[in-house]
Amino acid sequence: MIEVRNLAFSYGRQSVLRDVSFVVSPGETVSVVGANGAGKTTLLRVLATLAVPDSGTVMVDGQNALASPLRYRRQLGYLPEHAALYDDMTVKEYLQYRANLKGEPAKRVRRRVSEAAEMCQVGDLLRSPIRRLSAGQRKRVALADALLLRPRVLLLDDFLAGLDFEMRWTAGEILSNAAAFSSVVVTGHELVDFAKWTTRFLVLRGGVIAAKIDTAGTDAATLRERVDAALQGGGR
Repeated sequence: MIEVRNLAFSYGRQSVLRDVSFVVSPGETVSVVGANGAGKTTLLRVLATLAVPDSGTVMVDGQNALASPLRYRRQLGYLPEHAALYDDMTVKEYLQYRANLKGEPAKRVRRRVSEAAEMCQVGDLLRSPIRRLSAGQRKRVALADALLLRPRVLLLDDFLAGLDFEMRWTAGEILSNAAAFSSVVVTGHELVDFAKWTTRFLVLRGGVIAAKIDTAGTDAATLRERVDAALQGGGR
């Protein structure tokens, strides 16, 4: 479980996040939505311990992630908006390298790579050089990297960006499967897609959570209306 308490972050005098609090339970997927510049990417960077907040805490299963970031990262899968892959490697070489880098014992690396490749539907690409992959294939390889160690916390920043309809459907299946072992936080603008896979929307406006909207029993049109209202200042 992820429990975010009173998180605040600023760049110099510019406040980006203010008093952000929410909980993501095991098996739950929460979508963070908002306009460009609302603080979505910064929030995920703080949750990934890549940025240090001004105040607040991030608790994972009762442990303070910010106090022990190296230990926490063993439980973390993080996909940034622009994931850097190594073009001179094959997909298999890259995933093996990443598993080793994350400290996975050598005897388990092959199985981890095979499981992640199957989940992200890149098993037929393992021998392919990364430089020859399409944008959608590269995104799936980056997602396989994030899922290598079956993380307890999965953070995906704008992970549907640039994907066509078929690839978005595949990404949605992967996301649903990942929720079986992770607490998942995703960001993006694709409300209709996210409504199919996530349990709750957190609407960020001006660095604060303007609304928390459950998706259960609510159709996509109503969800969009409620999100738009929150973005325009129409309450929680």
